Formats: sequence, structure tokens, C-alpha cells
Amino acid sequence: MSELEEPRKKIEEQDYQGALKIVDELEEMSVEDKLNKIESYMVILLMHLIKQEAEQRTTSSWNRSISNSVKGINKTNKRRKSGGYYVKPEAIATMFAETFDDAMEEAAYEAFEGKLSIEELAAKLDRQQIIDKAIALCNAKLEV
Repeated sequence: MSELEEPRKKIEEQDYQGALKIVDELEEMSVEDKLNKIESYMVILLMHLIKQEAEQRTTSSWNRSISNSVKGINKTNKRRKSGGYYVKPEAIATMFAETFDDAMEEAAYEAFEGKLSIEELAAKLDRQQIIDKAIALCNAKLEV
């Protein structure tokens, strides 16, 4: 793995500060990757919850996607070795709120066969209710 060659070289040269700096950068990249993956799952989850509320119906495909997204969020968010979470429970709501507009954009392409604008679709929804439902699903780790 080429990412590890540079810190190994720093250690061999006894440049421990340089090696630690590289390790910190690698750790930061790993965390950013986890957060991006969680965000992607959140957009998918919210998109389907938006479509459910707007259209007042569901499909088995939407339910499966919701379930898979909840599982993906929870699995990706859990730190395996150290325990804890990448996104702390108290920050989940903020992250869902930040991803909501992206989910609305995606949902507008699919809900009502894409005939509504984002604004028209938003008028049919209770944004906070959808975010609260997404949080509850993630907290309960439920199958939909």
C-alpha cells in the first residue's frame, strides 16, 4: 500500500513527527470517507421518506431501500475497534437537515413522475416530520 510507504520511511529515518502527521492525514481521510458514505445513505433514506409522504403510498422497493439505508447508516457510523460513532447521536439530526435539500432534489425527479418542481413537492411535506422519522428509524434500527 503506497499510502503506508511514506510513514514507514519517516519512521525508519526516526522522523516520528513527520510520520505522525501522515498518520493523522490518513485518519482524517478515512473519517471523511465514512461521513460521505453516511451522507449518501441519508439522501437515499430521506428521498424515499419524502416520496412516501408526498404520494401517501409506498412500494416494496421503497421500503427495501429505506431498510437498506438505515442498515448502511448504522453499520458505517459504528466505530468497530474503539466503539462509539463517527457521527455522534446528537449530531445526526443536523446531518439529516443538511442532506435534506439534496434528497428533495432527487425526490422531485421521481415523485409524481417528476411532474412537480422542488418547491411544489416541498409544499406537500412536513420537513421536520420526515427528518424525525429518519432519525427514529436509525435509532430503532427497524426493518421497514
